[in-house]
Amino acid sequence: MTEFAIDTGADRHFEIRLAHSDGDLCAAQRLRYRVFVEELGGRGGPMADHDARLEIDTFDVDCDHLLLIDTRRDPAKLDHVVGVYRLLSGTAAARLGRYYSEAEYDLSLLRATGRKVLELGRSCVHPEYRNSTAMLHLWNALAQHVLSQDIEVLFGVASFHGTDVAALAQPLSWLHHHHLAPEGMRVRALPAHFQPMDLLPLDALSRRDAMARIPALIKAYLRLGGYVGEGAFVDHDFNTTDVCLIMDTRTMSEKHLGFYTRKSGRG
Repeated sequence: MTEFAIDTGADRHFEIRLAHSDGDLCAAQRLRYRVFVEELGGRGGPMADHDARLEIDTFDVDCDHLLLIDTRRDPAKLDHVVGVYRLLSGTAAARLGRYYSEAEYDLSLLRATGRKVLELGRSCVHPEYRNSTAMLHLWNALAQHVLSQDIEVLFGVASFHGTDVAALAQPLSWLHHHHLAPEGMRVRALPAHFQPMDLLPLDALSRRDAMARIPALIKAYLRLGGYVGEGAFVDHDFNTTDVCLIMDTRTMSEKHLGFYTRKSGRG
């Protein structure tokens, strides 16, 4: 079992660790089903088990699953996992032959860097915990994992709810004009599904309107100095519009890097 030295303060009922049993993995898949299928209205991937209410993916068995657990909830009911991050290491991706994101994006530029990377995916938090410190605890644990494993680049797809690209013109255009990754790390959506993000010119953008439509998770990456790849991917299975987020840990905001380093006892 992997443990994280996270001070949860008054949230003594929280436990943070990597999944270490089939029950843990099923509970993570149950949470994903609740969020991605029941709440957001997606169909889920081809392996989704609708009878058992599990959002299953072929990558799951080769990934680490970072879990936020509420110890007051019942593991027998697959109810104890209230937050999750799926982590795919470069070593595991090499064994599999690809990253999950490669179904949507050309990752050749990231592969060519030769740097140690970690793919993040399937991130979600139980609806009842979104106004709590749950996401902060997950972020702190993720930062500890990144630092302990000497990860140099984080990446993964993140989603806007819905597939109406016109309705997302403000936030997608804002990301394109203000947060596009440097050329050496600028992955592109695959040609067959490439959705341009520069839907509006720079002078037609409203920062207030754009930021109001950008999900909290994407804004968190941006605050840490993250970028987006070029082009979006419309995912009808999950009823989302995806962007690829990339973060070079060397250029992470000094303020946030110092905070996470202190939390992990390094530096």
